[in-house]
Amino acid sequence: MAVVVIGGHSRNIGKTSVVAGLIARLPQYRWTAFKITQYGHSFCTANGEPCDCQTDDHTLAVSEERSRTSGTDTARFLAAGAERSIWVRTRIGRLAEAMPRIRKELAAAENTIMESNSILQFLKPDLYLTVLDAGTADFKDSARLFLDRADAVLLRAAGSGLVPQWDRVSLRLIENKPQFVIAPPEYMSEEVADFVAQHLTFAISKCSHP
Repeated sequence: MAVVVIGGHSRNIGKTSVVAGLIARLPQYRWTAFKITQYGHSFCTANGEPCDCQTDDHTLAVSEERSRTSGTDTARFLAAGAERSIWVRTRIGRLAEAMPRIRKELAAAENTIMESNSILQFLKPDLYLTVLDAGTADFKDSARLFLDRADAVLLRAAGSGLVPQWDRVSLRLIENKPQFVIAPPEYMSEEVADFVAQHLTFAISKCSHP
């Protein structure tokens, strides 16, 4: 079993599209897909809607997507060909509480692809790709923390040629890493898919021959 993690430094830069694109291009891996979302205190983890609930029973929610057409990110994973698609929601800083359930699902999966940065606090994937857009100034703390662990960088074409305006981010952390340009609508390319497939072939063969 192999685990791939797709992260990124901000919202709406193509992370979900990258996950869906890899699922579609590499169906032979029979993916279980995860989307991990952490909400602040003004949102409910049960459904992602604004709320005022602060009780302990609203710090964690895990649900499996059943529809390919609901329009959610997890539905996109199913539509792309994932065997299963799971949405994990926690309060910010409470992801550890979801790890027993996540590890149970990982144990049952053939191969797993996860959209998250923070999951890297708790597991070491076989491959971690980070999506970066030089045209988006926001840079999540979780993306900054794990930037040096990226196996490759996916650069959003819309920001290519721009000088990044990221605060407290050292580009030296990624200067020697493989870099691929991605663009809408797929945010995917044959080069990225081949890079992932090559790494997974090695990871799976290593597990088969300890």
